[in-house]
Amino acid sequence: MNWEQLLSLKRQGDTSKRLRIEQDDTRLGFEVDYDRIIFSAAFRSLQDKTQVIPLSKTDFVHTRLTHSLEVSVVGRSLGRLVGKKIIEKYPHLKEVHGYHMNDFGAIVAAASLAHDIGNPPFGHSGEKAIGEYFSIGNGKKYEDKLSKKQWQDLIDFEGNANGFAVLTASRPGIEGGLRISYATLGAFMKYPKESLPKKPTKNIADKKYGFFQTDKKFFEEAARDMGMIPNKSGDNIGFERHPLAYLVEAADDICYTIIDFEDGINLGLVSEDFALEYLIKLVKDSIDTSKYKTLTTKEDRISYLRALAIGSLINDAVKVFIDNEEAILNGKFPFALTDKSKYKAQMDDIISISVNNIYQSREVIEKEIVGYQIIQTLLDKFITAYDNKYNGNASNYDALILKLLPEKHHYEKADLYERLLHICHFVSLLTDGNALELFETINGKKKD
Repeated sequence: MNWEQLLSLKRQGDTSKRLRIEQDDTRLGFEVDYDRIIFSAAFRSLQDKTQVIPLSKTDFVHTRLTHSLEVSVVGRSLGRLVGKKIIEKYPHLKEVHGYHMNDFGAIVAAASLAHDIGNPPFGHSGEKAIGEYFSIGNGKKYEDKLSKKQWQDLIDFEGNANGFAVLTASRPGIEGGLRISYATLGAFMKYPKESLPKKPTKNIADKKYGFFQTDKKFFEEAARDMGMIPNKSGDNIGFERHPLAYLVEAADDICYTIIDFEDGINLGLVSEDFALEYLIKLVKDSIDTSKYKTLTTKEDRISYLRALAIGSLINDAVKVFIDNEEAILNGKFPFALTDKSKYKAQMDDIISISVNNIYQSREVIEKEIVGYQIIQTLLDKFITAYDNKYNGNASNYDALILKLLPEKHHYEKADLYERLLHICHFVSLLTDGNALELFETINGKKKD
């Protein structure tokens, strides 16, 4: 892979290249990507989607929106620091093509901003609830009517693939979704493969999948245009990662490791003394002990250590990337950057505490159970009504259910797989609150 091709400003539907040297620096294409994402309805919905604590009204707990904004900030720093090194190593990128280090930051920031845009309500349990509706629930009856890959898309419903659809899928009058630049899409593609074969290797890029069968053609077009390296044989589509996808992943890893931990401390799920012991291991080389001793509140102490810890992890991730840049460009780096971090043991310890004390806390478990019931009920009601209408045997109840669908979801799909995916997409884009409200309406429990 080469950087000139990877940093493509091309957008879906373009018939020719967009040259960086011809760009207006006051309205750079990569920055336009960021703007389009942040003004999208799908991004706004993240303000009422779970990060750790489902349906939480606690004001200092992160939602998917605040998490995404923070990941974007970390991603921008990672991109700029890497971009500075890359421009120094390949000066022709600036001298001939006009690229700047901030371009790398803008690409990674935009992709990081969108990294959770396809995630269903109620956290990762939302993905599992959709998948299990098909694998063991009422949706299992559709299995023998779909191809193996279509079925795998549904039983392993994946927020990353759903996010790619949000960014790129056309609907009547809206061609190419948000029309994001190929470079930003490349950075967004953490898992550039289809749902089958499942985890064919231990390569980090094969851990999950990155697009539905409906989006396969454009995914392959964009990946090939950027010169991403094919890594599958036969009729299975897959590629080695776009290099900047490693930075998006690192930004997310850094934020959920440190900031979810911070939420747990603020909620009282992790004791401050216990937390300090682990955070200080990350910042022992940069902490100003005299300043730290002047901080009198738990919130200020944790905030100070969090900022230093994120800084340490950013600098380390940049070093790992630059040290392995040649292998990454050659598709020979099958790890996450944090897998090779000198702080890996400390990060693993923090994540282990978060799993035991936060992600598996009673509050989280109880609300994920509620989310499961809500999502599976909505899927069943809307899929049944939508499919009955297509087959010409819709009841009056089905017609009433379909009136609850937003206008933009009212167009028909002739293909069964596309109908099922259409309703999954609708449910996945609901906020936690919207999903709960629809559930209560359908069950006759909505309060005035």
